[in-house]
Amino acid sequence: MEQARTPQGKDVRTKLLDAALTLIRRQGFAATSVDEICRAAGVTKGAFFHHFRSKEDLGVASAAHFGLLADALFSEDWTRHADPAERVLGYVALRRDMIDGPFEEFTCLLGTMAQEVYATSPAIRAACEAGITGHALRLAADIGRALANAGRNEESPESLALHVQSVLQGGFILAKATGDPEAARRSVDHLTRYLRVLFRRENRDRRANPEHGRGKEDDP
Repeated sequence: MEQARTPQGKDVRTKLLDAALTLIRRQGFAATSVDEICRAAGVTKGAFFHHFRSKEDLGVASAAHFGLLADALFSEDWTRHADPAERVLGYVALRRDMIDGPFEEFTCLLGTMAQEVYATSPAIRAACEAGITGHALRLAADIGRALANAGRNEESPESLALHVQSVLQGGFILAKATGDPEAARRSVDHLTRYLRVLFRRENRDRRANPEHGRGKEDDP
């Protein structure tokens, strides 16, 4: 997710969190020191420990800070569509458009930290899980309506919302592993095609009338 810009007059705590977001996405949580974060934020180490008890405490706060930035970033553009399927596809298209530039500008802080500290910092892992799941489930209501419109009531909107996030997170890993953002874009393209199949309204017609849409090649 791209980091939203904050005003020039940001407070010390926000400066530290913004610096942490950039550095951790660039080089990982373990490789990012408190000293580096302070230098990037332009504050003293004493100021750091005034706001955070420890580096782990900063990691938990960074997850929440990133989640707020993400919610603000995704609160408008894709929601303008009237049709729920188009809203979901608009969200995915927006995520695809953002896959560009340095990795630290489009990859997810939450996924980066969760992969690294899931076994060593339960507090950060839980904060990342809450952020990833909470963001994903914002799509669940629209996914549910789109599936219902297509006659696919057997599908779980919540599970599909988490699958969308899984593809995005996996795409970020592929991009890092290959050194090529295009690997992530291709994964999102596959996801888009899959969602379009699920959301097709003819699915509903076929369930209501099994003979609908059958060609000669379907005859026994």
